[in-house]
Amino acid sequence: MQESAPHIAIIPTPGIGHLIPLTELARRLSNEFNFTITILIPNDGFPPSKSQLSILQTLPNTISHLFLSPVDLTDLHSDARIKTRIKLTLTRSLPAIRDSLRVLSESTRLVAVVVDLFGSDICDLAREIGILPYIFFLTSALGLCFGFSMQNLHNMHTCEFRDISDPVQFCPGSVPVHGADFPDAAQCRKNESYKFLLDMKERYSKAVGILVNSFFKLEPATFKYLMEDCHQDHDKIPPVYPIGPIIRTDLEGDLNGLNYLKWLDEQPSKSVLFVSFGSGGNLSHEQVIELALGLESSGQRFLWVVKTPHDKANASYFSINDFDDPLVYLPQGFLCRTKGLGLVVPSWAPQIQILSHGSTGGFVTHCGWNSILESIVHGVPLIAWPLYAEQKLNSVLLAEDLKVALRVKPHEKGLIQRDQIAQYAQCLIQGEQGKLLRDNMRALNHEANIALNEDGSSKESLGKVVQAMMNHKIIGNGQMGVLN
Repeated sequence: MQESAPHIAIIPTPGIGHLIPLTELARRLSNEFNFTITILIPNDGFPPSKSQLSILQTLPNTISHLFLSPVDLTDLHSDARIKTRIKLTLTRSLPAIRDSLRVLSESTRLVAVVVDLFGSDICDLAREIGILPYIFFLTSALGLCFGFSMQNLHNMHTCEFRDISDPVQFCPGSVPVHGADFPDAAQCRKNESYKFLLDMKERYSKAVGILVNSFFKLEPATFKYLMEDCHQDHDKIPPVYPIGPIIRTDLEGDLNGLNYLKWLDEQPSKSVLFVSFGSGGNLSHEQVIELALGLESSGQRFLWVVKTPHDKANASYFSINDFDDPLVYLPQGFLCRTKGLGLVVPSWAPQIQILSHGSTGGFVTHCGWNSILESIVHGVPLIAWPLYAEQKLNSVLLAEDLKVALRVKPHEKGLIQRDQIAQYAQCLIQGEQGKLLRDNMRALNHEANIALNEDGSSKESLGKVVQAMMNHKIIGNGQMGVLN
């Protein structure tokens, strides 16, 4: 009797930025390696957004999904950090995840579970059942190296990291990073998120491998350390596999009747500055005004996705629906004065289609890792405008190491002022520095394509993981083995 196809469970934690790369990994494992897959989605109490549902509905029939029962977060303070909410959602979903994994192990040839960067607790459940636990680290290798350096940094410094006077290298050859640019979760020693980072290396040691959504040539020194050097020091780090860039490949929603792409078709090549702060990012009303007037005075063509202002930079992280018309917050007369020069789109636009369009010449981004990888895949240079989470760390990598971005510098009250914005826009689209950034991005784009080729480094790394999954069998009593 022929053995059934190997099955994988994939578990994202809340946030559209987590769901996208995990579903794309599922698509790749299904299409290229013939796995069947179940996506188990912890429920933080918010109803699934239209974007979440549209992503899940585009998946092939070899990939199913299940929303777990919502957990009760009413005891969580409204100002709790994103990572606290995510972690608590996962922790309170563990009984439902355990039950679901057991059902899958009885009804399919379940060989592995893949969780995202917050899902390390699920590794224990996987080992109970006897399946292989993998962590898919959704941001840079530099971010992973920072997490593994966290305990040493904590021991070396008694002050908050933002007060460290000199920049820090997380591993030999990596870009030095000032403490103020460390991830938000590391900026307060009393916070629960800080404590999670402190034992990140120990938590991740429970996995049999860490997949990273990056590629070797993007961060060679950091990957060399993670894949080779640190193991010589007997650190408890599982094998690290660069498998990126994994980005969204399906069309983003129904594009019929939208005028964005038609407008782009009418613009000169590489002339348009695309401005978008992702699904989770928000600007204050004052900053929206400055951005509008800066774009206007720059004289550059722009396509701007405007969201309802909010003083909390990550206000849209868990729900990307705006219940207010964002256009009413623009300066009076702005839309009339910029008609023909720019196009303003409320709340959402198809980012992949815009970045891949020939008239798009630059991208103002919040430096979310998904957006960064999409920019690299489509060869678009950046204006780095980090808002929250690890985005400042990403912006350092982009501007100071890879040299594919201009990084904004806030003035008083944390504002990026209109004259600065105009200068950034002019420099990126028309200036000599912008040309250099574009050339550097073009080179990265070439390396990304090579990495994903049949004999490329990322394809090879993913192949090693797949081979381990395909050879896996359950021996019994939670033990694991491989098929000979």
